Amino acid sequence: MQAQPKIPASPTPPLSNLQLYLLKLYAEGVSEEDLKAIQRMIARYFAEKASAAAKEVWDEKGYTAKQLLEEDMRTPYQNKTE
Repeated sequence: MQAQPKIPASPTPPLSNLQLYLLKLYAEGVSEEDLKAIQRMIARYFAEKASAAAKEVWDEKGYTAKQLLEEDMRTPYQNKTE
């Protein structure tokens, strides 16, 4: 009988520092209420970070609210019969 060749296990990337921290936190047990609050805090953090990055680009480009409202930014659609 021939031995079956070993299939190498797919390499798993190491956990990030955030994943390790959350695993330690959740190992202690977290209530559903706390879990929802933590999820909201994380979502708020990344939303604020994205907003700050967008504001930075907005300021770099010199955009104004008036310009945004007046500019036609729609994608022109081509006629499919062409």
